[in-house]
Amino acid sequence: MKVKNNLLIEELLATTAWSTRTVEKLKELGVDQLNVKSSPAEWSVLECVEHLNLYGNFYLPVIEQAILSYKPNKTPASFKSGFIGGYFVNMIRVKPGKMKKMSTTKDKNPLGYVLTLTTVDRFLKQQQLLKTLLEQARYVDMTKLKTPISITKMVRLRLGDTLRFVVYHIERHVIQAERANI
Repeated sequence: MKVKNNLLIEELLATTAWSTRTVEKLKELGVDQLNVKSSPAEWSVLECVEHLNLYGNFYLPVIEQAILSYKPNKTPASFKSGFIGGYFVNMIRVKPGKMKKMSTTKDKNPLGYVLTLTTVDRFLKQQQLLKTLLEQARYVDMTKLKTPISITKMVRLRLGDTLRFVVYHIERHVIQAERANI
């Protein structure tokens, strides 16, 4: 996949804005409603959000570090996805009408955590940082810069693929949180 940098950033910013607005609306339900589960094995709204916080704790600093390490030269006008990055993005992205069930690593599974509205506040702060990083990514080479992934530091994705993965992962679990509220 090859896409103009500005188009990619605009799409990711729009998805991030949607995720932020949706979680802000969910917060209005209050802590008791946000902790309701349809079954003991399913995540509540707050568990969905905490899962995103756990991933944000890893990905936001590595994205920021990559952007800060960029030595300005000439920023290309387009981003070209890598093979592995494209695979991970396609795996996590929600297709219209379907969301394939996936499992998470033990350290990113919030099942059974005692959660409060602070969980949502942390998420909203992370969303603000993500928005800032997306704006900064306009001015770097998102194909050349690389970041590690959370499951192994041996695999590194192009920054554009990491940004896509993070934003679409958030979108996926915000949709899951909406469904958990039904």
